[in-house]
Amino acid sequence: MLNDKIILGIDPGTTIMGFGLIRVVQNKMELMQMDELLLKKYDNHYVKLKMIFDRTLHIIETYHPDEIAIEAPFFGKNVQSMLKLGRAQGVAMAAGLIREVPITEYSPKKIKMAITGNGNASKEQVAKMLQNILSIKTMPKNLDASDGLAAAVCHFYNYGKITSDKNYSGWSAFVNKNKNRIK
Repeated sequence: MLNDKIILGIDPGTTIMGFGLIRVVQNKMELMQMDELLLKKYDNHYVKLKMIFDRTLHIIETYHPDEIAIEAPFFGKNVQSMLKLGRAQGVAMAAGLIREVPITEYSPKKIKMAITGNGNASKEQVAKMLQNILSIKTMPKNLDASDGLAAAVCHFYNYGKITSDKNYSGWSAFVNKNKNRIK
C-alpha cells in the first residue's frame, strides 16, 4: 500500500520537458503541480541540458518527491534525436540521483497502457484520461506536461508490481546494477 508519498513524473525532451507531481494520501492520488520547461528558444544543446538538470533539481528541492518516474526514450529512426533525448533523460536522472531519490523508468507504451488501457493511445487520449482521473479543470496547451504527469500516475498504478531492474535509489545502486559500464 502506498501512503503519503510524492511522486515526480518527467517526460524528458530537448524542446519541452514536461513534468507532473502527485501526492498520494491513503492510496488516493491528488494533483500537486503540472508544468513544462520550454527549451525551444535555446540553440545550444549543452545549455538545454544544464537547464533540464537545474530545473529538475529545483523541483526536487521544492517539492521533496519520494520517488521519480521517468519516461524512457522511444526507439526512433533518427539516431541524433535518440542521442539528444537520452542525454535529456540522463541529466534529469542525474539530478534525482544526486538527491538520492529513487528513479524508475517506464516505456511510453507502458505509461499509455497504465493510464488508458491501450499502449497505442494518443497523447490527447492520455491527457483526457488524466483530466478525468485527477479532476483537472484545464489542461496545458502542450501535452508534454500531461505526459510527465502520466509517468507519475503510471508509477502509482504500478507500485509494488515493478519488474524492471532499472530502479535506482542513488549513485551506489546505479553503479552496483551497471558494473559492466564501469571501466
